[in-house]
Amino acid sequence: MSLSTSSVIALHINGEDHELIVDHRTSLLDVLREHLGLTGTKKGCDHGQCGACTVLTNGRRTLSCLRLAVAAEGCDITTIEGLADGERLHPVQQAFLDFDGYQCGYCTPGQICSAVAVLDEQAAGWPSAVTRDVRPEAGQPILNADEIRERMSGNLCRCGAYASIVDAIARAARQDGENPRAEAGEAG
Repeated sequence: MSLSTSSVIALHINGEDHELIVDHRTSLLDVLREHLGLTGTKKGCDHGQCGACTVLTNGRRTLSCLRLAVAAEGCDITTIEGLADGERLHPVQQAFLDFDGYQCGYCTPGQICSAVAVLDEQAAGWPSAVTRDVRPEAGQPILNADEIRERMSGNLCRCGAYASIVDAIARAARQDGENPRAEAGEAG
């Protein structure tokens, strides 16, 4: 009796459906980069420690190097390539440009995908380890520099662009005026 080590899977990525034959051991990261040519998502450590491979799966952060592609079937996956609306950048992408939230740029796609999820988590009222008032009636945590740093702690930047990254996320949080719980000012 021979067991197959590959399967046909259907993935929904950046609004498009893809049907692929993949080995069961293939990571979502490798499918994105090697099978679909979506090279914006970076392979950093390949151990889930740096965050360079962060994508959004059903709106939540996913380390694509740790997730098997077969386990992503049926999920809505968004990579850095899928955030912009045509030529119009996502507000987080624009803020990273405006505040120089990058240096070499290698970690930037993962940083941006993670930041998009951070803003959604905060807007939904999810507390972090540094949230002062975690009672449900407290509502959205205030998105200050400490909150941003804590929430982004799984994404590493070897160049050390952290101050600009925090400033960019703070700007994106207040950009449309719909986030009254985002603090203005420099990250410090």
